[in-house]
Amino acid sequence: MKPKNSGLAPRSSRRSMLKGTMVGATGLGAAGGLAALGVYVAQKNNVGGAHAASADLGNGVNGSTQRNFTMNPQAANAKIKTILNIAITAEELAVVFYTNVLKNANHLGFSNAGFLDIQAALIEEQIHQIFLAKQGAKALTNKFSFPFGNDTFRNFNHFITVQQQMEALFVAAYLAAGKEFAMLGRPDLVQIAAQIGGVEAEHRAIGRAIGGMKPANNRAFETLLLNTVADAPAVLTKGGFLNPRPGNMFEFRPVSVNMNGLSGRAWSDKDWS
Repeated sequence: MKPKNSGLAPRSSRRSMLKGTMVGATGLGAAGGLAALGVYVAQKNNVGGAHAASADLGNGVNGSTQRNFTMNPQAANAKIKTILNIAITAEELAVVFYTNVLKNANHLGFSNAGFLDIQAALIEEQIHQIFLAKQGAKALTNKFSFPFGNDTFRNFNHFITVQQQMEALFVAAYLAAGKEFAMLGRPDLVQIAAQIGGVEAEHRAIGRAIGGMKPANNRAFETLLLNTVADAPAVLTKGGFLNPRPGNMFEFRPVSVNMNGLSGRAWSDKDWS
């Protein structure tokens, strides 16, 4: 497949990147970016001072036996469930997004290497969704929308803008989740949030490389865009991701996770690749 967007030289990095149209601050600003969604950190603690809780989620994550002295176990479990439900909703949104990106690869001008990078991102999001489902997480919805509707997947600049908004917000949500899990006395879930959030940060960097933004890895610290995970649905709604309607409705459908070269398929894997 010959890439239509051939303005970028091949990148020397761990991943082979797309050759894409240059999209910088102007391109992202056209859609308002995350700042336009009103995503700002408030310097307050919405968790309450809780330090420990118990929730036996099982299925691969060891539950803590520590107890919370300021939040009863039922309230702590409810908070954890809310976080996981929002997380799986975001993962399903990501699967829908990358599925439709790949369906429209010709319109977006992907190179063969770029196609594989986006395919890997899709499968990674699906693996996250499967993991969260095994923890009992239930998505808030399985129908989504996108800020530019179908044009999200046919216009290269729209694709990059949306991809960057989504992945930056996903990173922020997992950062917030890690903090909340720590306050609930769940170091096992803090670790999981870091493991998944790290992959979402890779996706953000891949998107920057695709869009020709240099350097692709442009952050020393990821941005704290959310105060709590519970803030995420309102931000996604305002951004145009949770407003499905005729002509702009995309339903989650699971995809195959088969792909050569993909490692770290389980949270317990200890490979160095």
